[in-house]
Amino acid sequence: MKNSILYLCLVLFFSCAKKSDKEETTLISSSKEKKQFEMYEMSEMSLLMEQMYNEKVQLKERIKKGETIGKFPNHFMKIHKAIMTDESENDTFFKEQAALFIKAQELIYEDPKNAKEHFNEGVNSCVSCHEVKCGGPIPRIKKLYIQ
Repeated sequence: MKNSILYLCLVLFFSCAKKSDKEETTLISSSKEKKQFEMYEMSEMSLLMEQMYNEKVQLKERIKKGETIGKFPNHFMKIHKAIMTDESENDTFFKEQAALFIKAQELIYEDPKNAKEHFNEGVNSCVSCHEVKCGGPIPRIKKLYIQ
């Protein structure tokens, strides 16, 4: 009798253990399905701002070294029409800030003797806009300033 009870307990123990393994496998696979990586797709405006940032990094170095500045990058004008992640952000404030940014950028190329000041004015316009619209990139933008 003792052997039958022991045998029954062992069978129950192992069958329960197998069920929990199956349940665990099911839980793991279902959590993997839920945690699938979703790729963030940047808006036209985000891509443009990333491109402008990279070009401003290069321009900053040319200004600091006293090198030829080159020509105003006309694709910066897309700032007025690029599609934003949230179209409601393309309001009067943004349009005013975009115009200030473009003007400061143009002045760099029109008045290269004062390129540093115009460059920093452009950075100021970026920071001013991002303080209201999207604060995330502000620390990165501030690294653009020419000291």
